[in-house]
Amino acid sequence: MIRSLVIAGALIFSGAAVIAQVSAIGERQANMKANGKATGELAKIAKGETPFDLAKVQENLRVYVDVAKKMPALFPDDSKTGAVTAALPKIWEAKADLNAKFEQFGKDASAALESVKDEASFKAAFPGITKNCGGCHETYRAKPS
Repeated sequence: MIRSLVIAGALIFSGAAVIAQVSAIGERQANMKANGKATGELAKIAKGETPFDLAKVQENLRVYVDVAKKMPALFPDDSKTGAVTAALPKIWEAKADLNAKFEQFGKDASAALESVKDEASFKAAFPGITKNCGGCHETYRAKPS
C-alpha cells in the first residue's frame, strides 16, 4: 500500500514537472506570437501599407512592453526541453544577457509610447525597437528548418 502511494506520488510530481515545462514553453510561444502580430501591424504602418493610427500604434507598443516584462521569467531551467521549442541552449548559459535584451526592448518600447505622437515620430522610433528583436533571435533562437 505504501509503495503504491509512493509510486503514485512520484508520478504526480513528475507529471507536474512536465506540465510546468510545457507551460513555460507555451507561454513563451504565446508571447512571441503576440509580439509577432504587433510587429506585423506596426511594420505595415511603417511601410505605408496601413494608414497611421496613433491608438493602434500605442496598443501594439503596449504589447511589446508587456511581453518584455513577462519573458525573463519564462525561461526556467526546467523548460529547456519538454515541448517543441526554438530556444537554443545558449539562453541558459547567458541568461543575464538575454534578460538585459528584454529589458532594453521594454525600455525602447516604453520610450516610444511616450515619444510617438505622429507618423513621422513613429517611423523614427520603430526601427530602433525592432533591432532588439534581431539581437535575441540571431543569438538565442534556432533557425527554422
